[in-house]
Amino acid sequence: MSVHYTLNLRVFWPLVTGLCTALVCLYHVLRGSSGGARAEPPDGADGGFPLLKVAVLLLLGYILLRCRHALRQRFLPGSPRLGGHSAFSPRHFGEPSLGILLESYYEHEVRLSPHVLGHSKAHVSRIVGELVRAGRAHGSPGPIPGGGLALAFRGDFIQVGSAYEQHKIRRPDAFDVLVPLRLPPLVALEPRSLGTEPALAPAFHGCFVCALKAPLGASGSHWLRDCKPFADGFCVDVRGRRHLSATLVLRWFQSHLQRSLATVRYSLEGRCRVSLTPGGLEQPPTLHILPCRTDYGCCRLSMAVRLIPAVHLGDGVFLVAPPLPPSPVGPLSELPGGLRADALWSMNTSRQEQKLLGCLQERAPPGACYLKCLQLLKALRDLGARGLDPTAAAQWGRILSSYVLKTVLLAVLLRDRAAEHGWDEAQLVRRLEELVQFLRDCLLRRQTLFHCVLGPGGAAAEVGPLPKVLREAAPVDLLAAFDRHARELAAGRLLSTWRRLPQLLRAYGGPRYLARCPAPRSQRTQGFPKDEP
Repeated sequence: MSVHYTLNLRVFWPLVTGLCTALVCLYHVLRGSSGGARAEPPDGADGGFPLLKVAVLLLLGYILLRCRHALRQRFLPGSPRLGGHSAFSPRHFGEPSLGILLESYYEHEVRLSPHVLGHSKAHVSRIVGELVRAGRAHGSPGPIPGGGLALAFRGDFIQVGSAYEQHKIRRPDAFDVLVPLRLPPLVALEPRSLGTEPALAPAFHGCFVCALKAPLGASGSHWLRDCKPFADGFCVDVRGRRHLSATLVLRWFQSHLQRSLATVRYSLEGRCRVSLTPGGLEQPPTLHILPCRTDYGCCRLSMAVRLIPAVHLGDGVFLVAPPLPPSPVGPLSELPGGLRADALWSMNTSRQEQKLLGCLQERAPPGACYLKCLQLLKALRDLGARGLDPTAAAQWGRILSSYVLKTVLLAVLLRDRAAEHGWDEAQLVRRLEELVQFLRDCLLRRQTLFHCVLGPGGAAAEVGPLPKVLREAAPVDLLAAFDRHARELAAGRLLSTWRRLPQLLRAYGGPRYLARCPAPRSQRTQGFPKDEP
């Protein structure tokens, strides 16, 4: 929800004119009802003339303002486009500058108030901080014997995601937080990428398995006996070795969070109401923060915080539970080669990505608009989902996820290191079109989009030497889980949305006084679902 309010002139001026007209009519009615008690004014002297004059002037002002907007939209120069009038560019006759429409839509529908976002992040930090500290103090008396050989909260948390990378859009009501877990001193981990497994479905090539191993200097036989309580509570057998189970860790994490929340709920009652929703289908739980009725703050928002258990491997690298496969890949319990679905992990590289974005921001000239382009690219995706049925909209959102769109931006920035000066505000439309075209090429021509860190990109040159586990990992293709037909449909929908962008911005944008122009006939019959307001 945007907090930037502008005067809707299309409503304001008719409302003022109507109000003044009503006052004139009321004056004449009251004057007529008392006509017998008052003398008639001399000829030419009408007591209602001043009010009528004001109403006429307001009406003329409204008409002149409407004419000004019509002339402005008719004679404004066109926006910069790549390649002139290419088939990829939006085609609309009599259209105002696309840059003006984008700026207006960004200010009214996309951009977040820094005040509201900062207030929301601070509120989340306070609540999650108290919960995590309570979880650390509460210990781990859980269902496994040997409390010293159990997982435990490390005591801190790591804020990740678009809200903390300055490219979140619309509402500051959803956040992601990593909660690092501390392993027992007797337990060490040996992660291994599954990207080289030939019989594994492409959706799982970005996953890892994590075997237990003895720390340096530990005796093998004694270590197996000593760590047996931990292995029985948190591990499963994979190919004859004990592997850390994401399912068992997540199950313990949710129950431990519930106990920790019970200890802090009373102290939070005066500030907010909190509840914990377990994640369905082995996904992380969500902490819901609702404003208290006695809270009269300026930003009373209901927020959802996804609490993600993270196993620290060192050097800012964390193991987290993998997301669900975005397309049917068969029963998860029937993975080839003796693998088990509950032993799969995903590598979280948020620290490296934040560092990469920070390096690019420091190197960029003042006023660079690449984060703004990323926000508008997300808004373009949301506009493209209008008119789709729920199944198609869900598939569209998975293919063009926020993480995929951020990877597109990073890939373009790393590819064109020498063109950083071209990201100023004057080139906003040109750069946004470049991102759309690059994404379309990834879906159709390249049919790959590699992870910015776990891929053959240039992230290492920007953020410094990567940890060994990341250097040795197989490249991760973010589009590998989608078949060719799904990618082609997404590319066609993306191209159609870009071509119809001016109409969509007018239909769903902020200032309704911008005149709408009809789309050309050729664009209304392209076979895509219509996005009518």
